[in-house]
Amino acid sequence: MTVGVARVTFILHGNQSLKGKRKVVKSLIEKCRHRFNVSVAEVDHQDLHQRTTVAVAVVGSDSRLVNSILDRIIEYLDSLGLADLADHQIELIRL
Repeated sequence: MTVGVARVTFILHGNQSLKGKRKVVKSLIEKCRHRFNVSVAEVDHQDLHQRTTVAVAVVGSDSRLVNSILDRIIEYLDSLGLADLADHQIELIRL
């Protein structure tokens, strides 16, 4: 079994409030959950208006498949155009 976790950091240009940020983050999370049926949560920068980090978790039997799914998720989140992708990291843990 392989557990894959992707940490994806976004910049929210022009955002001036936590309420505006919450709207964007909620949209990113819900769209990702709906399309890929994965676990997603905001994990860092909760107190900053123009930056957020979300984590995505995937479990599977094949590490190549898990890595491929996480790559597709990152591409999808970037393609939404809701925020600018600043950084991403993928970690695979074989159990």
